[in-house]
Amino acid sequence: MDHGWVVHHEVPGPDVDEFAEPDRIIAALRRRGAGTLLAVQHPHRTPAARAEGLGLLDALPAARTTLSVLLRKDYRAVTDVVAPYEVDGPDGTACGLLCMVDPAAVDGEGIGQVRHSEEVYPDVVAERAQVLAGLGYATSAALLVPVGERDTLTAAVRRTIDGARPDVSTVDSNGRRHRLWLLGPGPDRAGLLADAAAHPLMVADGNHRVAAAAAAGLSGLLALVTSGPRLRIGAFHRVLLGTGLDPAALRSAWRARGLTVHAVDHAAPPRHPGTVVARCPNGTLVVELPPNHGIDHAVVEELLIRDALGIDPEGAHVRPLADGRPAPADADAVLQLAPVPLADVLAVHAAGQRMPRKSTYFTPKPRSGLLLAKLDGPRL
Repeated sequence: MDHGWVVHHEVPGPDVDEFAEPDRIIAALRRRGAGTLLAVQHPHRTPAARAEGLGLLDALPAARTTLSVLLRKDYRAVTDVVAPYEVDGPDGTACGLLCMVDPAAVDGEGIGQVRHSEEVYPDVVAERAQVLAGLGYATSAALLVPVGERDTLTAAVRRTIDGARPDVSTVDSNGRRHRLWLLGPGPDRAGLLADAAAHPLMVADGNHRVAAAAAAGLSGLLALVTSGPRLRIGAFHRVLLGTGLDPAALRSAWRARGLTVHAVDHAAPPRHPGTVVARCPNGTLVVELPPNHGIDHAVVEELLIRDALGIDPEGAHVRPLADGRPAPADADAVLQLAPVPLADVLAVHAAGQRMPRKSTYFTPKPRSGLLLAKLDGPRL
């Protein structure tokens, strides 16, 4: 990256990676909103913006002001660097290169080098594109996985950082240790960049960020390129909100579509594809999906939600929920799905297709806010 900023000690404010749902973001900003990176990423959800009824575009000037203060107070400027990066925790290990990646890069045959793994929500892409263009800085990184027969990047990164003192070392709220080293021009950096660019890159996390960078007309996005060595895929569930449906209504609707549904007292979350556990405030259902049905998430959205319940899976009554995140207190039901096997993700990717939206939860991820990057491209 030509111009970046590395944090002095800790990222200011709440751990931004722990908040995805709007209501939790609003609550976190209410507790501590002023002068935080979370307020920069979600300026229209701060108490001040909500009190004035500001939309995202109207709130961006305040976000730029807050970011300017944070850069002066909590960061130091760096130029012409990449960052070997390692994160290790209870949900896996990733060792790779944090750098700028061109989302529109193509190979010699004109095929995109950065390839989406999932479908995206257009409204989320539009919102994030506005934030990127309005701020002119990347405050979080996508997670890109090289798709090739040999992994040379992991060993190259580890050789580079062996015995070197990290420029940043921190532990996040879930006990993951994050470390990064700044690396300037030279043969080591050239070698790492060559290894990172040796294969097409699958977007493991950050499909909306990558699409937003392209929509905003940016020439680069901040990304951690990593092959693991211990990446994991967690489950991504679906939450039904404001539907008024109880277990009896859900069971009746799903059985009417020919599905086998059992009412149970207790059920463990699904570990393998083919079964969905619907947890309601006053009952639990186990749903058997049709055999040879494809990816569970597509069947749940199209058959269980759209067809059987008449609910738009993209609408306000359905929300994705990563495993381990708390469900909203007013949820009508949490539809728990099994993690998608990595082999299925790679098979879909190899066929030139995409997984359903919010169906794969790769971990561990790079921590937002440790290294910020200035973006080149159109500005609002």
